[in-house]
Amino acid sequence: MSLRRFVLRRALAVVPVLFGVSAVTFGLFHLTPGDPVSQVVALNPDVSAAEEARLRERWGLSGPVWRQYLEWLSNVLVGDFGREIRTGRAVSGIVWRRLPETIALGIFGWLFAVAIAIPTGIYAAVNKGKLGDVASRVLALSGVSIPNFWLGLLLILVFSLYLGLFPVLPPSRLPLYHPETLRYLLLPGVTVGTAAAASLMRVMRTSMAEELNAEYVTAARARGLPERTVVFKHVLRNSLVSVVTLAATLTAGIVAGSVVVESVFNWPGLGSEFVQAIDRREVNVVMAITLVTAVAVVVANFLADVLYAVLDPRIRYD
Repeated sequence: MSLRRFVLRRALAVVPVLFGVSAVTFGLFHLTPGDPVSQVVALNPDVSAAEEARLRERWGLSGPVWRQYLEWLSNVLVGDFGREIRTGRAVSGIVWRRLPETIALGIFGWLFAVAIAIPTGIYAAVNKGKLGDVASRVLALSGVSIPNFWLGLLLILVFSLYLGLFPVLPPSRLPLYHPETLRYLLLPGVTVGTAAAASLMRVMRTSMAEELNAEYVTAARARGLPERTVVFKHVLRNSLVSVVTLAATLTAGIVAGSVVVESVFNWPGLGSEFVQAIDRREVNVVMAITLVTAVAVVVANFLADVLYAVLDPRIRYD
């Protein structure tokens, strides 16, 4: 199968995935009791039953769930995510305003994970069984085991409250392109990227160690090639195939983890907005953020599949 046909097949598979995620999320959200109108009525006891019914009709909350979903989906297909029921703000505006902060946090987390995992994994594989290898495995196990929220609180306690190196909470409106932003981004970025770094490092070490024992590596060494050339020119590319696959899978973990991390650090991204929207029962906001998150995860997996096929052409024929 050609690479173009492989990419086309993977791209077409994205559509039913996004459709399924939106349908399941919409259904599950409506299975929980209460809605925004109920909360408005609870705060305003003078609202009559007729007025409550009118509000539900106005905001598309009356009728069966499947009809509400089809109406929501038809609007989304033309770029209309609806409005926040309590304030009347356009949901697309809320998402676009919060999205840069979440992207910045995710990119920082990824850069931190890759910067730590790749060199550490290579070092551990080349020095397998030595003290550095054992230390790296202990750190990787710790990184995978520590929950995001606990690590975030620990970093705040040590580096913000005790040492005073970083501010505790960011300002309400963060200028992303200002150098000062890095001080606010560092701790949540490390928190969201730690688990991914630990997982990537373990896979990198295992994959690299297996490749170092392969016959072609023995042959390369027998030809007198320097060990650095063997490791970085012959072994590294083959080892990265497994890492790329895991990297796409970990995207979901970073995106999901950012919801908790943003809440812990009061980071003004989609995650903290998502938590507040669930509490307010704002279905349009929840669905919009869920769909944006699903698109990010699906696109990351799609790009990983393509890169995987480029690194190992045999995959196109599976």
